[in-house]
Amino acid sequence: MHKSIRLILTVLTAFFAVSLQAQSVKWSSTVEPLEGDTYRIVLEASIPAPFHMYDMGPYEGGPNATTITFTPSEGLELEGEVEQLTTPHRYFDEMFQMEIGTFSGKAQFAQRVRLTAEQATVSAQLEWMICDDQSCMPPEDTELTISVPEKAGASAAEVAPAPKSAAPAAKDAAGSKGLWALIIEAILWGFAALLTPCVFPMVPMTVSYFLKGEGGPAMGRLRASLYGLFIVLLYTVPIAAIILITRIVGGDAVTADIFNWLATHWLPNILFFLVFMVFAASFFGAFEITMPSWMVNKTDSKADTKGLGGIFFLALTLVLVSFSCTGPIVGSVLIKSTSGEFWTPIITMLAFSVAFALPFTLFALFPSVLKKMPKSGGWLNSVKVVLGFIEVALGMKFLSVADQTYHWGLLDREVYLAVWIVVFSLLGLYLLGKLRFAHDDEVTHLGVGRLALAIVVLSFVVYLIPGMWGAPLKGLSGYLPPLTTQDFVLGANTASAAPAATSEGIDGKRKYSDFLHLPHGLEGFFDLKEAEAYAAKVGKPIFIDFTGHGCVNCREMEARVWSDPQVLEFLRNDYVICALYSDDKKVLPEEDWVTTDAGKVLKSLGKINSYYALKTYGVNAQPYYVLQGADGKPLVEPRGYDLDIQGFINFLNRGKEAFGKR
Repeated sequence: MHKSIRLILTVLTAFFAVSLQAQSVKWSSTVEPLEGDTYRIVLEASIPAPFHMYDMGPYEGGPNATTITFTPSEGLELEGEVEQLTTPHRYFDEMFQMEIGTFSGKAQFAQRVRLTAEQATVSAQLEWMICDDQSCMPPEDTELTISVPEKAGASAAEVAPAPKSAAPAAKDAAGSKGLWALIIEAILWGFAALLTPCVFPMVPMTVSYFLKGEGGPAMGRLRASLYGLFIVLLYTVPIAAIILITRIVGGDAVTADIFNWLATHWLPNILFFLVFMVFAASFFGAFEITMPSWMVNKTDSKADTKGLGGIFFLALTLVLVSFSCTGPIVGSVLIKSTSGEFWTPIITMLAFSVAFALPFTLFALFPSVLKKMPKSGGWLNSVKVVLGFIEVALGMKFLSVADQTYHWGLLDREVYLAVWIVVFSLLGLYLLGKLRFAHDDEVTHLGVGRLALAIVVLSFVVYLIPGMWGAPLKGLSGYLPPLTTQDFVLGANTASAAPAATSEGIDGKRKYSDFLHLPHGLEGFFDLKEAEAYAAKVGKPIFIDFTGHGCVNCREMEARVWSDPQVLEFLRNDYVICALYSDDKKVLPEEDWVTTDAGKVLKSLGKINSYYALKTYGVNAQPYYVLQGADGKPLVEPRGYDLDIQGFINFLNRGKEAFGKR
């Protein structure tokens, strides 16, 4: 098999693994009557091949053992411990240097209970991890709610996790301006995709196909319009179908969980980072990435047929052939729009696909005019290399999100900036003809356009350099790690920052302040209960900031709006700040866990804050700002992403005045 085909199949396999991970093990339960009021609950795990699941251990310093915790309701008592009905395969593991047990295929566990009422329920909290011979999936958890005795006909039914309670209708916390910014960016990427080396060669094919069109001008316009429509549908329908299916199956909360997982979990972010690096290497000439030839040839052959089917397969051929160039662009567009708003990914993908399809629709409408377009050649390879440099720069954002969310400390702001400075410096040298790649033509002279682009790129490098010493770089605030991650800031004056909130009577260290920080030297809290206690003591309202490590709009708000002197004065003197991160993966101590209305136990800081935002305010996107009074209720209408500084000042001022009147 050709190397390029193996590579693309590897990437696709990884994507499929990501999508299937959440349902890797299926759990079912049965309730067996024993003597008198005693019953036995049997849980069965169906483990997909070729994975195995660890037994209940425990393994100190070893693999993640399966844990099962039963919590009975009133009228039910547990008898004894959980039993492993299935005998595990036991062996000495060289890596862990201990004997471990694993299950493959099926595994059964049992718990004896005694019923003291007519009927009761018990919840089973399950945690497990599966591995194959080469790698392991991240640990997973779910919860089953089981009735004792079981209802008739339910003994063999698969028990799914308890359904989430109905949440308030989700709001678009990003605001209309944020959505319009995403739409404009998607449109620009759609037009830019036309110049990529995978897409531009499709222009002659389109022209050739529609030059042979028959049926008169009216039929030609119809065929060209359908061509554009099919391109749009092929890009938009898949993402819309994913959102629609998840909402039907599990409701808003499930869709929010999926997109939150996609945007913030380390696995998809590292995967996207690696994909961007692979595509960059391909653009630099290391190898070629193409769709499997059988797939492209099959659709291409059907495109030769007449009628609507031929037009559809021509559009499908375009989408498949252009995959290696538009794939990273599509991924970047989608990731930027998955901060929680369900319809935003669909709208942004629609904007991208319309912009991408529009030139080809025009080519189909006026094929004879386009014979004068330049042919693909050396200039197109230069475009390809430029895109490679941009891929490296954009790919760093995914690594940064994982680093910030899990507090790895690998990619602080100055390290991120150093990579960007080197990448764009090399791009500037390439545009000036000082660097050449394998498939480049020799640059004998420098054109005006290439020189102008080199000036823009090198000017951007000059703009980046002061950031190494702490310059805010407001124009890039949404793409860079927070300034609080930078080790050295020239001229930083910590004395200008507000005094620590703990200095006025809060006992002990503020929760999570060892790994979470506020921008601009501000002091505050990261736990709402602590903030409320402190606010009651000092007699101030609370400024609640629903934010996230991977939230681009949050960083923009902090850099462009919070940095205003009047805004900082309000935040330092008139409010108690409480930042609630919705994507932080820190697992909290058991006493801080939260149980949802549906009975699911939330253990991580991000899940707890996200659940609170959705349940209380009906939002699952960031940023979202709430000014809370002493009664725990909003003082004014909450505010989302909006870069209007005066509007934000008015928002804070109205909240201060409303607090004074209560």
